[in-house]
Amino acid sequence: MNILLIGSGGREHAFAWKINQSKHCKKLWIAPGNAGTQDLGENIPLSVNDFDGIKAFCIKNDVSLLVVGPEEPLVKGLRDFLALDPKTASLPIVGPGKAGAQLEGSKDFSKAFMNQYGIPTASHATFTQASFQEGIAYLKLQKLPIVLKADGLAAGKGVLICHSLEDAEESFKDMLLGKKFGEASTKVVIETFLHGIELSVFVATDGESYKILPEAKDYKRIGEQDTGPNTGGMGAVSPVPFADHAFMKKVEEKIIQPTVRGLKNSRIDFRGFLFIGLMNMEGEPYVIEYNVRMGDPETQAVLPRIESDFVSLLHAIAVKDLKNYSLKTADTRSATVVMVAGGYPDTYEKGKVISGLEKNDLKQAITFHAGTKATHPETIVTNGGRVLGITGLGNTIEDAIKHAYERVNQINWEKVNYRKDIGQDILHSGD
Repeated sequence: MNILLIGSGGREHAFAWKINQSKHCKKLWIAPGNAGTQDLGENIPLSVNDFDGIKAFCIKNDVSLLVVGPEEPLVKGLRDFLALDPKTASLPIVGPGKAGAQLEGSKDFSKAFMNQYGIPTASHATFTQASFQEGIAYLKLQKLPIVLKADGLAAGKGVLICHSLEDAEESFKDMLLGKKFGEASTKVVIETFLHGIELSVFVATDGESYKILPEAKDYKRIGEQDTGPNTGGMGAVSPVPFADHAFMKKVEEKIIQPTVRGLKNSRIDFRGFLFIGLMNMEGEPYVIEYNVRMGDPETQAVLPRIESDFVSLLHAIAVKDLKNYSLKTADTRSATVVMVAGGYPDTYEKGKVISGLEKNDLKQAITFHAGTKATHPETIVTNGGRVLGITGLGNTIEDAIKHAYERVNQINWEKVNYRKDIGQDILHSGD
């Protein structure tokens, strides 16, 4: 099978790593890829939003499966665009069309969807510039802390948790009137803060059937003990000890099944991955958000735990044959530590030479590239905020964490930064 994978981050390196292991993969291209994916397939200099270029490449190279990693081309309608041309209309694609991608592309849409299909989530209201004063009045009725969400895509940074009414009012004004997140904050959702423990649940669906992938817990804040500003993700662990059979049964019955059923009832042909960000509130699951693709860095922790053929899973999603796919998950534990550029998530420099990548002698640690670039065969430099994701594997979470940090300690560049407490909060909560 000739496979084109869209994206350039850690998620896509993990996808490429898993796809490359399959006997069904004949040829793999990654567009645009990074310094890590070049060892697993052929990097193609195509932007993820170059729809014309992607279509032309698929036709010219007889691509038989298109896998879309990031959310932006999905929200912008890549699937719909390819469906308009007879030459690509029947191309199997992993990733929803524009209608389904609204679950991530619009917080307002996803909240309305959850309300319509009885899916538990925080109480909320949406406001625009025209209803700014109503929003201020609504804020004054809320308990602290207060959650503000930009309606559209904001690169994982459009959610603010405000601990005072003054901060909430100022942030609300910055988002809506000052367009802090550009077009993404043309609408702002105000939400009740959910108290509990977060986890990420991943679902593969072809619109009819679904498979629940291994769950994960991620760490979003830049600093230890979850301090400092939010990031795209500083680490992840899988599995999550509190996500036992009883809790996951509630997740399946109260959230996953109504979501898949709701998509079908809404006549949304959703073929791809659903990332469901959940809060465990005293044993009950509530949806924080939907994403319409695999999470990053959770993918780097989840995929190494999947034993069954990954290309078969992707193909089954794309051709609506998921009911015949048997998902097998390993008992292995995994922990991913993200190494970032100094200054991230604010201002940071690129082009720092990375040393230690060649020391690849740890069998229970995988190095996934994200923001990297090869300047020539022997030199790899930083090319983004999140640079590497190091995944450790082990029979226990403790072993997985240990193996991840052993590998982290082999790698260095100027002003490298990473959290040193990934997984520590759950080490003694059961394994």
